[in-house]
Amino acid sequence: MRDDPTPITTTEELARFCAPLATVDYVTVDTEFMRETTYWPKVCLIQIAGPDEARVIDPLAEGLSLEPLLELLRNKAVLKVFHAARQDLEIFYKLMGEVPAPLFDSQVAAMVCGFGDQVSYEQLVSKLAGAQVDKSSRFTDWARRPLTEKQVRYALGDVTYLRKIYEKLNAKLVKTGRADWLREEMALLADPETYETPPDNAWRRLKPRTAKGEYLAVLQAAAAWREVEARHRDIPRQRIVRDETLMEIASHPPKSADDLERMRGLSKGFAEGKMGQGLLAAISAKLASPKDTWPVLEREPDLPRGIGPLVELLKVLLKLKCDDHDVAQKLLANSSDLDRIAADDNANVPAMQGWRREMFGEDALRLKRGEIALAVQGMRIKLVDLKK
Repeated sequence: MRDDPTPITTTEELARFCAPLATVDYVTVDTEFMRETTYWPKVCLIQIAGPDEARVIDPLAEGLSLEPLLELLRNKAVLKVFHAARQDLEIFYKLMGEVPAPLFDSQVAAMVCGFGDQVSYEQLVSKLAGAQVDKSSRFTDWARRPLTEKQVRYALGDVTYLRKIYEKLNAKLVKTGRADWLREEMALLADPETYETPPDNAWRRLKPRTAKGEYLAVLQAAAAWREVEARHRDIPRQRIVRDETLMEIASHPPKSADDLERMRGLSKGFAEGKMGQGLLAAISAKLASPKDTWPVLEREPDLPRGIGPLVELLKVLLKLKCDDHDVAQKLLANSSDLDRIAADDNANVPAMQGWRREMFGEDALRLKRGEIALAVQGMRIKLVDLKK
């Protein structure tokens, strides 16, 4: 294999590297980025490997166009393999205006193959590639130049080991007939809406605990205003207004600059300046809007009294099914799903759809109907069919 640690810094060299990759079955991809001082992630290094060659690309190099790489990522004939792909895909979505496809996320594939919840790249390297990752460069400032050869080789390891990881996980998926399971999971990653957060929905990430209409309306307006400002200025949300300040604003809606100045974390200059006036205007406009346009907090349904023991039985069933089928529990169902299934046979949760329903959902309903039971045999739990 030709794994060259020399960064690609020109468009011509990038085009020469990417051209033969258009004919391979897959490429492995990773990025190094910084986000401490910006709203949008600043990509500092891109690593790409085909089956026989790996390089790093320096997107900070003067005059470099990433278009040859983006053309490769648009190529539907080449599988793009990532590990824990969400943030990398967000970067490419912003660069390309679309999500690279088709996709293979080794972290999700490992969960499907029974390696546990959110297995780390280092664990997969050890178990599947038989190697150890040198972590000494993990906290590198990837925006600094020049990069050392040690730093570049560390970055290359994120795609070179991934080749072997992909090949072994893919072989296991095919052998076990679970390739379709992974494709279902990849559909969410490939959906552009995964990487689009409308400003009016920004309030949801704050996880408010009260459902009062005015509180939610003000919180929505303030959070949306902050989101737009952070994007426009390309600085982190918290540097505009902190989360806890937004909560205080929602609890005590300000009507003037004096009111704003009294809020924790806001200065007189902010309150009287352009940003403060913009925030006040956003809040005022929202409160003046029809109440049927105000956001509503979707609450978890109240569980029937006495349902707790049934939920505990479903937890045991879930654990049993995951152990039997060698699948990570987090991929199959969470606690909220179990609560909903216990309360409603037609619960609209992933565990009652597709392959999850086949593996777990149907038996969960049978357990509820008293058609099967859980019993202890030796040191193991087993299912007993009560209809026989």
